[in-house]
Amino acid sequence: MSRIFLDTNFFIYLIEGASPQSIRARYLSRAFAARQDEILTSAMSVGEVLVAPLRNNDFALAQRYRQIFRGRGISVLPFAEQAAEAFARIRIQVSIRPPDAIQLATAATAGCDLFLTNDDRLQGMTVPGIHFITSFEKAPI
Repeated sequence: MSRIFLDTNFFIYLIEGASPQSIRARYLSRAFAARQDEILTSAMSVGEVLVAPLRNNDFALAQRYRQIFRGRGISVLPFAEQAAEAFARIRIQVSIRPPDAIQLATAATAGCDLFLTNDDRLQGMTVPGIHFITSFEKAPI
């Protein structure tokens, strides 16, 4: 059992796509459940995935996203005060956009074994509190 933080794109692939990334997201989702991994994400992910459905008045899609974040086995973490210092340290060290730094800081504060992203700039970074950062395609699962 591992603590796995999923970046925003994972949920978009899981819900909306028929691409190779979507197939991989569904595979990983089943693997996480079988292994009884603890799945984490941030409130930022919730906000990011809701932008397009709400902009397009696609309330059914927005509801599908809400349901996945309320599902069993997933925890949505807030950007808490203790994550703010981790955020600052990440931003000082590397040129990372604030939303990505929020995701990394939230994961680091929670103490994650694995941070899965599809952002090439984040893969392989070293962030205290996160054991391993990699892509969905390269996930060791």
